[in-house]
Amino acid sequence: MTGKIFTEGKKYSFSDYCEMGKPEDEIINSLGYSFSVQEIHLPQSTEIDREVTENLRSLYYAIIPKVSVSSESAKRELMIAPILHGILKTTDARLNMEYPVEVNEKLGGVLDYLLRSKQQIIVVEAKKGDLEKGFKQLAAEMIAVDIYNESDSPEQIYGAVSIGEVWRFAVLEREKKHMMKDIHTFRFPEDLESIFSILKGILEKQ
Repeated sequence: MTGKIFTEGKKYSFSDYCEMGKPEDEIINSLGYSFSVQEIHLPQSTEIDREVTENLRSLYYAIIPKVSVSSESAKRELMIAPILHGILKTTDARLNMEYPVEVNEKLGGVLDYLLRSKQQIIVVEAKKGDLEKGFKQLAAEMIAVDIYNESDSPEQIYGAVSIGEVWRFAVLEREKKHMMKDIHTFRFPEDLESIFSILKGILEKQ
């Protein structure tokens, strides 16, 4: 049985979802969408600039031992943003940081990162240390972007939540109003090429 998720008269920000005690499926269902956890065959680019990824990996190994990354902002700046900057170098995508979206009293706030190409949209949420709590926030953000973006294109909205060392992807099927959470996670820097390939593959998807 799905319990009460929202308090009448209260305005919710995206960050509030991170702290909700209810399971992610109940939260997503309460927003009018269905939900599943499954293996997602994410788009992947075969044209990866190895020089870019190797530079990112080298920078990581050189800097991280000398810097404290205990805060969310530090992880955004040192572990997540460099990957997105690398994506910008190799695609025609545009990046909005701290992008405000206001839909209604249940969905509003600021997206950490919004990547957009001519064909696709990716919402990226950075969290300090709890991937599962972060996914609840990401799901709310993706649903807000779906409603906010009235166009029928693209057919899917992609999302990623990262705690710096780990990434997890999600897909929102807009027509079906169905959210899919990928069963797999990807590690940084070990799986950097895979993370880079997926982000690039999504943005280049026709």
